[in-house]
Amino acid sequence: MKVIVTKNNEDASKKAFELIKEEMNNGAKVLGLATGSTPIPMYQDMVNSDIDFSNMTSVNLDEYVGLAPDDPQSYHHFMQVNLFDKKPFAKTYVPDGLATDAEAETSRYNKVIADNPIDLQILGLGRNGHIGFNEPGSPFDSETRKVPLTESTIEANARFFDNENDVPKFAYSMGIGSILKSKKIILMAFGSAKADAIKAMIEGPATPDCPASALQNKDNVTIILDTEAASKLADSAKIEKTA
Repeated sequence: MKVIVTKNNEDASKKAFELIKEEMNNGAKVLGLATGSTPIPMYQDMVNSDIDFSNMTSVNLDEYVGLAPDDPQSYHHFMQVNLFDKKPFAKTYVPDGLATDAEAETSRYNKVIADNPIDLQILGLGRNGHIGFNEPGSPFDSETRKVPLTESTIEANARFFDNENDVPKFAYSMGIGSILKSKKIILMAFGSAKADAIKAMIEGPATPDCPASALQNKDNVTIILDTEAASKLADSAKIEKTA
């Protein structure tokens, strides 16, 4: 696990984009993509670049249950607005939030992942240590499934909805086991609110109590932080600090 600490989220996002370009130059064809506020600056860098993504495939981590693809709060809509409308990919995959048969939808998405092995997975981090919507207690060998969201996650997402009652209570999420099959992983986290989760992920035991700690068991993981998110880490020679 490589840890890179940058001055701010803009520098962190540029570093992540550099790594994406490097992997594409080395033949990567499938990107695992995340939503939320964390990757937005990176997506802006991708949009503003001259890189052609038209031969690339994307596989998204998750989607809210009950939201249509054109719902402004759906992750499908998020990806279209922030990336795909401006930088078309050859193929894009997002779980179907309107799927009523959870078993059929999760089986379908597990096949998508199997048919499109992820070369580079982008992750954010929840304040409770979740990755994707794999909340505390999620098995490290889990695949795509319908998951209930914790109260802390619902509260964190409430700012995106007009009414707290409108915040979805379930999501379809790629499992930790599926994430760990990615050839390489980049996790980004910004702000002091993520500092405890970062410390638990990197310095604590590998335990389902902190889902992201599963990354300790994976080679080729790069953690990119701003100084606030890294503020509770012990000084370590393993941490690379950028100017």
